[in-house]
Formats: sequence, C-alpha cells, structure tokens
Amino acid sequence: MTAKREREREHGTAYAGAFALAVPFDGEFAPSPGSGPIRWAGARRIPSVRTRTALAIIVVAALAVSALVFALGSAFGPRANRPNANEPAPAPGSAAATAPVVAFYGDSYTLGTGASDPANRWSTVICAERGWTEVNPSTNGLGFVNHRDPLPPAYPPSDEVSEVIAAQPDIVVITMGLNDNFSMPGRADAIQAAITADFDRLRTQLPDARLIAVEPFWYTDERPDSVEQIIGWVHAAADRVGADWIPGASRWIEHHPEWMADDGLHPNDEGYAQMSSRMDAALRDLGL
Repeated sequence: MTAKREREREHGTAYAGAFALAVPFDGEFAPSPGSGPIRWAGARRIPSVRTRTALAIIVVAALAVSALVFALGSAFGPRANRPNANEPAPAPGSAAATAPVVAFYGDSYTLGTGASDPANRWSTVICAERGWTEVNPSTNGLGFVNHRDPLPPAYPPSDEVSEVIAAQPDIVVITMGLNDNFSMPGRADAIQAAITADFDRLRTQLPDARLIAVEPFWYTDERPDSVEQIIGWVHAAADRVGADWIPGASRWIEHHPEWMADDGLHPNDEGYAQMSSRMDAALRDLGL
C-alpha cells in the first residue's frame, strides 16, 4: 500500500447525508473504479467507539440545527399568525384579563402634566390601587371646544371621545371643562352643546359602561363666573344620561400654592397625591 493510500486509510472521510462532515473512521476504505475522490466501499471491521461517538454527535447537531430553524421561523414569522406581536395576550382568567378597563376623558390635569413621572398622576395611582386597567388619552389644553376640531357632532377616530369608545371600557371617568373657561363667554353656546353631545355619545356608544362625571378642575384661588357655569352644564349633562357625579373637585387644590408645579398652572407630585386621595374617597363613596 502506498504512503498516499495509507494516509487515506488513516484519515478517510465518511459523508453523513447532506452535512458532508469529516469524521475519522477505523474501517477499511477502497477507491471506486475510475478516477475521482475516494469513496467508502465498506468496512472490514466494526467501527470503533470513537467513530460511533462522532456519528452520534453529528445526529445531535443535525437535530439541534433543525430545532433552531423551526424556532426562528416561529419567532419571526408573519405577524398575522400572532395575535399580538408586541406583548402576549393575558391568559384567560388571569388578573390582567379580568381587571376592569377604565378610560379617562380629560385634559392636562388627568394626563398628569407637572408630575415628575406619569406613575404619580392621580388616574394612574387610582387604577394601580384598584387593579384597574387604565386607558388615558387625555390631552394638554383640551376642552369640550378648546383645541378641538372638528366639534361635535363630528367624531373622527382621533377625537378623544372616539378613543375612549374604542377602548370599550367598563368605566369612563370624565374630567373635562377647565380649559373651556378660556373661551367664555364668547363660545358659551358651543361649549354647552358640545358637553351635551359628548355625554350623549358616550352613553349611546357605551350603553353598559358606568359613566362618572367629575366636577371640572380649577387651578387658582380666584374663580371667574364661568367656572360655576361650566360646572352646572356638566352636572346637568351627567344627570341626563344617568352618570355618577363627583362634586367639589374644582376646589381640591385651592389655597395651596406649594402643591403647584413651577409653571404655576399644573399640580406637582404633592398636588397629584392630594388629588389622588380625594378621588379615592369619592370613588369609595360610589362603591368603587
């Protein structure tokens, strides 16, 4: 046997399926007829333990590669095959799946402007304490007419009332009205009409939801006449559709400048904590 043949015998290559992985083999190899690469013609003795171990490693590796390909395909497959690609849906019967959904229709005082973190705003504190799922599309500067276009009875998808309805909440908390004071008395008729339209829309589209109207917030110790006018319109609209009413909220932070943020317009963390405490007591009075 030539030196070349001896080397081939000692370092023969076995082809394992499509992987063509080089595996040492202790059997006898012979060239196939004609020219070309050496092919396995048959072993003259049983493969050694070392050879069987190497083949076992190949099989395990092949299975591992197949599993990895399947896993990647599942993880990065079409989004249509996954109900929610961003986060898993709550398990049926879990706390997240059964928690009441509470939507807030409000302005910057419900958005939490002035707080150091959204977690400190009164709506989030209230929901966290009760295990409620919060939906809060509240908007800075928004009123029943202020910074709102178009006005009711038009309700495009981007309107806050439409966003609240889209959430299909169990409870709706309405805290609007503060910013409309800055359009009084010039837009009084439009404000009153929008208040009535909004409450009607919420009751019609969410017939099974519990509506809770909060007396519109106010932010200074001085109270223009418009504050009481708007409070009266909101209260009347709430009574008309059978909504619960939380009184006194326009005075929750008066006479306490230390509860205001540096802008002088919005509560700070302490102010929101005070509002949370008062809202908690009011909701408990309503059985919530």
